[in-house]
Amino acid sequence: MKGYVQVYTGNGKGKTTACLGLTLRAMGAGLKVCILQFLKQGDYSEIKALALFPDKVRVEQYGLGRFVKGKPSEDDILAGKKGLERAREILASGNVDILILEEANVAVTCGLFSEQDLLDLINLKPENMELVITGRGAGPAIIHRADLVTEMKEIKHYYKNGVTARVGIEK
Repeated sequence: MKGYVQVYTGNGKGKTTACLGLTLRAMGAGLKVCILQFLKQGDYSEIKALALFPDKVRVEQYGLGRFVKGKPSEDDILAGKKGLERAREILASGNVDILILEEANVAVTCGLFSEQDLLDLINLKPENMELVITGRGAGPAIIHRADLVTEMKEIKHYYKNGVTARVGIEK
């Protein structure tokens, strides 16, 4: 099977949810998935659910679990670079069918690593592996290199009415 580069970006809700749906479909087809999360840290509901299928999907977190505002700390940058190196290892090994780089676009925007680093990962992608990159703010070069780009556009969100992230729905 030929693998493509998919990008899920935009300010609307649904980027991670789309990747989780893709993961579910892939698992049903017997494919192996690895999700590298670049900003998250913690025991989210999807982590608990996916942990039930360790032979089909792996989730690894390379974020410190805090919102990066302004200049990232050295620890934030080190965590991002560690995730970047792990992505290189996975791409070189070819041990999974789908590699998802969750919030990698935001990691670039925050300065955890460069857009060129992300482009270099795309260049390392084996022919038969699907590579999925998520996060708002995908740069023009990433969009150009991708085979599929979906922009999630917020029309209306209950967050603006004070609704916080709910367990099982947003986290």
